[in-house]
Amino acid sequence: MNEFIDEDDLKTLEGWLRYQAVDASMMTKEDLDWWHRSFEEVQKERATRPTVGLMNLKCVEGEYKYAVAVREGADLWLVLWVRRNRKGEYFVLRPVAGKDGNPHSSYHLDGTRHHKSFGLKILLPQKGQPLSGSFRGTMGFPIQGGFSPKGTGAICDPAAFSGVVEVAPGILGPKHGCVGVFLVEPGIDPSDYTKLYEVVTQRVFPDVSPHVVVAVMREKPAK
Repeated sequence: MNEFIDEDDLKTLEGWLRYQAVDASMMTKEDLDWWHRSFEEVQKERATRPTVGLMNLKCVEGEYKYAVAVREGADLWLVLWVRRNRKGEYFVLRPVAGKDGNPHSSYHLDGTRHHKSFGLKILLPQKGQPLSGSFRGTMGFPIQGGFSPKGTGAICDPAAFSGVVEVAPGILGPKHGCVGVFLVEPGIDPSDYTKLYEVVTQRVFPDVSPHVVVAVMREKPAK
């Protein structure tokens, strides 16, 4: 497994180059200067990027929300959340600031699955088993890498959720870590991702059917 890259690492040229998988020792001075200018441009853009802050997620009767959040001291940064609406449909959402596309995955009553961003389908709709009958087996939404909870700045308020899966620093980062969200028939284990990942923490939320299982994982070390 590659060395973990934290969000704060991306604020330094060395860490940013490591994120880009670029070896500075192999570059000419001209190439290094180009990468340095690119790094400075990224930092300027990042400095003007808005943050989310405390999200205003209203409590709706008959609706359930389950969060994944990174705990750093007194701070609790929201990574994503699962929403089960009153109709019995499921959504996996990530906090974004401004008009950053509202990326989300959804599983509808008729079994249609969508992955959308900026209102457009990222993948063609897939058909699973309907949620209107007896759900069998398991179905997952694995989300890998691309986690920047501090940079996004979404503050997790545990009171806004039916349950929170807290994660320690050093697991989910811009390039590392995976969150598996599974809809699971009661009494059935979720899909096995252990060939590539090791489970750091996992929680079953049995107050909805199918159950919601949230697993936070990291890549296994290369042998």
